[in-house]
Amino acid sequence: MADPAPPAARAADSAPPAAELAHPTVDFRTALQPIDGFGFSMAFQRADLLYGARGLGPAKQREVLDLLFSKEQGAGLSILRLGIGSSTDRVYDHMPTILPVDPGGPDGTPDYVWDGWDGGQVRLAKEAKAYGVKRFFADAWSAPAFMKTNGSENDGGGLRPEWRQAYANYLVQYAKFYRQEGVGITDLGFTNEPDWTATYASMRFTPQQAVDFLKVLGPTVRASGLTTRLVCCDAAGWDRQVAYTQAIEADPAADKAVRTITGHRYSGPTDVPQPTDKHVWMSEWSPDGTTWNENWDDGSGYDGLTVAADIQNTFTTGNANAYVYWTGASLGATRGLIQLANPGDSYRVSKRYWALAAFSRFIRPGAVRVPVTNGDPALRITAFRNTDGSRVIEILNTATTERSADFTLRGGHDRHPDAYVTDETRSITPADVVSTHGTTLTAELAPRALTTIVLD
Repeated sequence: MADPAPPAARAADSAPPAAELAHPTVDFRTALQPIDGFGFSMAFQRADLLYGARGLGPAKQREVLDLLFSKEQGAGLSILRLGIGSSTDRVYDHMPTILPVDPGGPDGTPDYVWDGWDGGQVRLAKEAKAYGVKRFFADAWSAPAFMKTNGSENDGGGLRPEWRQAYANYLVQYAKFYRQEGVGITDLGFTNEPDWTATYASMRFTPQQAVDFLKVLGPTVRASGLTTRLVCCDAAGWDRQVAYTQAIEADPAADKAVRTITGHRYSGPTDVPQPTDKHVWMSEWSPDGTTWNENWDDGSGYDGLTVAADIQNTFTTGNANAYVYWTGASLGATRGLIQLANPGDSYRVSKRYWALAAFSRFIRPGAVRVPVTNGDPALRITAFRNTDGSRVIEILNTATTERSADFTLRGGHDRHPDAYVTDETRSITPADVVSTHGTTLTAELAPRALTTIVLD
C-alpha cells in the first residue's frame, strides 16, 4: 500500500533558512554501519522478458543491462535477487521448479530437473557477474505444492513438518545448480513474506516455525560444501520482521545459521532498527499499487523523490546495510525501474531508477555510513566513505525553494568536489553547485532535488 503522504512532504517549507541554522557537519572519521550494496530482482520470468520474450533486441538488451549494472553508465547495482522456482505467478506464467513431481514422500529420492535457463535468471546472473556483481541472493516464495499443508504453491499454506529436510535439500540443490553454471549463490532465503497470504506463490511461517526450519536448513547448508549463507525472513512489513528477528536472536542454533536479517517495508517505512547485530537488508520494496510513473516529484508517492527519501530513511532510521528494490524491468503498468515495450524493441526509464542510481553508482559495497549533524529539517542528508577513500554526501532538499548550505567536513577535504543533480529535468547531471574552502563545503541546493556530492 502507498504511504498516506509522500515521505518528503512539503511541510519542511516552513523551516527557517539554512543561514539561520548551525552548519551541517559531516564526520568522515567515524564509521557507522557498513553498506553491502544496492540491488533488484527480475524473478517470475521478468529476466526472460529482458532477453527478448516480448521483442527486445540485443542492442536494447545491452542498454538495459548497462543501466542496471554499469558503474560508469548506469546504476552499478551490486545485488541480484533471484526467485527460486514456483509454478504459478500473478502476472508472468511461472518460475520453473526444479522438483515438479512428488518423489513419493519426504524420504523419497527426488528427481531434480534443470534447464540451465531458470526463467532467464541464469543468463542474467552470468551477465551480472561479468559486470562485477558478487552478491547473488536467491529466495523461495514457496516450497513445491506437495510439501505444503494446502497442497498448492499459492494462497499461503505452511510447510508440513515431515518435509523440512526435503525442502532444505531442495534449496541446497538449487544453489548447486547455480554453482554448476559458474554463479555462486552467496545469500539464500527459504521464505518470502511469511506473514502474508497471497493469491500467487506464497507460504506462511510463524517466527517459531521459521526458527524450527532454520535448525534443519543451517546444518544442511553447512554439510553441502557450499559457501552460501542464510538470510531470514523477508517479512512483508519491516515492523513485522522484528518478531522474526527476535525469535532468531533468542535461539542459539537459528542465530548461528543466519548471516543476514531481511525485511520488506510494504506495511510501513523502515522506522526502527532491527533488534540484531547482524547485517540487515531492506530486501524488497516498490511503491505499492499498479502504476508506471516517470515523474520525479508529483506528490503521488510513486515518483523518484519518494524513492530517494525512502533510501535515506532506510539507511538512517532503519540502520540497514543494503537496499534491494523490487523489480528492475517489467511490462505495462509496472512499479519497476524500467518499462519494457510489450511488444517491441524499446524501453522507458523512470525517475525512480535515477533516484536509486544516484546512490548506488557512487556508494559502493564495503562503504560505511558516517555521522551527519544537521539542523535544517528541509535538508535530508546522508554521507558515506568508500573503501577507495572517496566520500559521498547525498542531500535531498525537500523545500520548494533553493537552499544554500555550508558544511563542515571532518576527516579530510577536497578542492575539486564533483556534484550531480537529480530532479524533474536532470538525471545525475553534473552541476557546478559546490565549492570548498579548507574544511568548509558550500552547496547551492536546487528545490525538491537530490544533490550528490563526491569527494575523492
